[in-house]
Amino acid sequence: MPTDDATEIWVAQQRETVVAYLAKQQCKHTGVGDWPAFHVEPYVALWAVQSATTPGAIGWWAISGDLPTDYMTNQGLHPRYALRYFSDQWRAMARAMRRGQQLDGVNLGSPKTWPTLAPLLEARANSLEGWATDNALWIEA
Repeated sequence: MPTDDATEIWVAQQRETVVAYLAKQQCKHTGVGDWPAFHVEPYVALWAVQSATTPGAIGWWAISGDLPTDYMTNQGLHPRYALRYFSDQWRAMARAMRRGQQLDGVNLGSPKTWPTLAPLLEARANSLEGWATDNALWIEA
Protein backbone atom coordinates (compact mmCIF):
# COMPACT_ATOMS: atom_id res chain seq x y z
CA MET A 1 0.00 0.00 0.00
CA PRO A 2 1.54 3.35 -1.00
CA THR A 3 2.11 5.95 1.67
CA ASP A 4 2.02 9.70 1.43
CA ASP A 5 4.67 12.13 2.63
CA ALA A 6 2.74 12.99 5.81
CA THR A 7 2.64 9.31 6.81
CA GLU A 8 6.35 8.90 6.10
CA ILE A 9 7.12 11.92 8.30
CA TRP A 10 4.82 10.72 11.11
CA VAL A 11 6.37 7.22 11.05
CA ALA A 12 9.90 8.67 11.13
CA GLN A 13 8.97 10.89 14.10
CA GLN A 14 7.44 7.95 15.96
CA ARG A 15 10.53 5.83 15.32
CA GLU A 16 12.74 8.62 16.70
CA THR A 17 10.48 8.84 19.76
CA VAL A 18 10.86 5.10 20.40
CA VAL A 19 14.63 5.10 19.87
CA ALA A 20 15.03 8.00 22.34
CA TYR A 21 12.66 6.39 24.87
CA LEU A 22 14.48 3.03 24.76
CA ALA A 23 17.81 4.81 25.27
CA LYS A 24 16.40 6.71 28.26
CA GLN A 25 15.09 3.43 29.69
CA GLN A 26 18.49 1.79 29.08
CA CYS A 27 16.86 -0.98 27.05
CA LYS A 28 19.66 -2.88 25.32
CA HIS A 29 18.75 -3.75 21.74
CA THR A 30 20.29 -3.83 18.27
CA GLY A 31 17.77 -1.69 16.44
CA VAL A 32 14.18 -0.61 15.93
CA GLY A 33 12.32 -1.64 12.78
CA ASP A 34 12.26 0.84 9.90
CA TRP A 35 8.47 0.62 9.72
CA PRO A 36 5.94 -0.19 12.46
CA ALA A 37 4.54 -3.71 12.67
CA PHE A 38 1.14 -2.04 13.15
CA HIS A 39 0.01 1.56 13.00
CA VAL A 40 -3.05 3.74 12.88
CA GLU A 41 -1.84 7.23 12.13
CA PRO A 42 -1.78 9.47 14.19
CA TYR A 43 -2.84 7.34 17.15
CA VAL A 44 -0.51 4.38 17.51
CA ALA A 45 2.61 2.77 16.11
CA LEU A 46 3.84 -0.62 17.34
CA TRP A 47 7.51 -1.31 16.73
CA ALA A 48 9.60 -4.49 16.61
CA VAL A 49 12.83 -4.00 18.56
CA GLN A 50 15.70 -6.34 17.79
CA SER A 51 17.08 -8.52 20.57
CA ALA A 52 20.56 -7.76 21.83
CA THR A 53 21.10 -11.40 22.82
CA THR A 54 19.48 -13.28 19.91
CA PRO A 55 20.49 -11.84 16.52
CA GLY A 56 17.59 -11.50 14.10
CA ALA A 57 14.93 -12.01 16.78
CA ILE A 58 12.41 -9.53 18.13
CA GLY A 59 13.35 -8.96 21.75
CA TRP A 60 10.86 -6.21 22.53
CA TRP A 61 7.71 -4.51 21.33
CA ALA A 62 7.59 -0.72 21.70
CA ILE A 63 4.55 1.51 21.30
CA SER A 64 4.25 5.21 20.53
CA GLY A 65 1.76 7.74 19.21
CA ASP A 66 -1.03 9.69 20.89
CA LEU A 67 -0.52 7.60 24.00
CA PRO A 68 2.29 6.83 26.44
CA THR A 69 5.48 5.52 24.86
CA ASP A 70 6.13 2.13 26.39
CA TYR A 71 7.86 -1.19 25.73
CA MET A 72 7.58 -4.82 26.74
CA THR A 73 9.50 -8.07 26.37
CA ASN A 74 8.41 -9.83 23.20
CA GLN A 75 7.54 -13.20 24.81
CA GLY A 76 6.97 -14.58 21.28
CA LEU A 77 3.82 -12.52 20.82
CA HIS A 78 2.21 -11.64 17.50
CA PRO A 79 1.84 -7.83 17.22
CA ARG A 80 -1.90 -7.95 17.88
CA TYR A 81 -1.28 -9.68 21.21
CA ALA A 82 1.37 -7.11 22.08
CA LEU A 83 -1.36 -4.46 21.65
CA ARG A 84 -3.59 -6.52 23.93
CA TYR A 85 -0.80 -6.75 26.51
CA PHE A 86 -0.36 -2.95 26.54
CA SER A 87 -4.14 -2.57 26.78
CA ASP A 88 -4.35 -4.88 29.79
CA GLN A 89 -1.38 -3.22 31.51
CA TRP A 90 -2.65 0.29 30.97
CA ARG A 91 -6.13 -0.61 32.18
CA ALA A 92 -4.56 -1.98 35.38
CA MET A 93 -2.54 1.23 35.76
CA ALA A 94 -5.67 3.35 35.32
CA ARG A 95 -7.48 1.33 38.03
CA ALA A 96 -4.53 1.76 40.38
CA MET A 97 -4.39 5.50 39.70
CA ARG A 98 -8.08 5.82 40.56
CA ARG A 99 -7.34 4.12 43.90
CA GLY A 100 -4.39 6.47 44.45
CA GLN A 101 -1.88 3.62 44.14
CA GLN A 102 1.20 3.24 41.99
CA LEU A 103 1.99 -0.11 40.40
CA ASP A 104 5.49 -1.46 40.99
CA GLY A 105 7.92 -0.40 38.28
CA VAL A 106 5.47 2.08 36.74
CA ASN A 107 6.20 5.79 36.60
CA LEU A 108 3.45 7.73 34.85
CA GLY A 109 2.74 11.24 36.02
CA SER A 110 2.43 12.24 39.64
CA PRO A 111 -0.38 11.39 42.05
CA LYS A 112 -1.67 14.93 41.57
CA THR A 113 -2.21 14.26 37.83
CA TRP A 114 -3.71 10.76 38.18
CA PRO A 115 -7.36 11.90 38.29
CA THR A 116 -6.83 13.40 34.83
CA LEU A 117 -4.49 10.70 33.48
CA ALA A 118 -6.49 7.64 34.53
CA PRO A 119 -9.46 8.19 32.17
CA LEU A 120 -7.10 9.10 29.31
CA LEU A 121 -5.04 5.97 29.88
CA GLU A 122 -8.16 3.83 30.05
CA ALA A 123 -9.44 5.35 26.78
CA ARG A 124 -6.13 4.51 25.07
CA ALA A 125 -6.31 0.98 26.52
CA ASN A 126 -9.81 0.58 25.09
CA SER A 127 -8.64 1.75 21.66
CA LEU A 128 -5.75 -0.72 21.70
CA GLU A 129 -8.09 -3.54 22.68
CA GLY A 130 -10.44 -2.60 19.85
CA TRP A 131 -7.66 -2.74 17.27
CA ALA A 132 -6.24 -5.96 18.73
CA THR A 133 -9.59 -7.75 18.55
CA ASP A 134 -10.63 -6.48 15.10
CA ASN A 135 -9.98 -9.53 12.90
CA ALA A 136 -10.28 -7.39 9.75
CA LEU A 137 -7.01 -5.67 10.68
CA TRP A 138 -4.92 -8.82 10.99
CA ILE A 139 -3.61 -11.58 8.78
CA GLU A 140 -2.57 -14.47 11.00
CA ALA A 141 0.36 -16.65 9.95
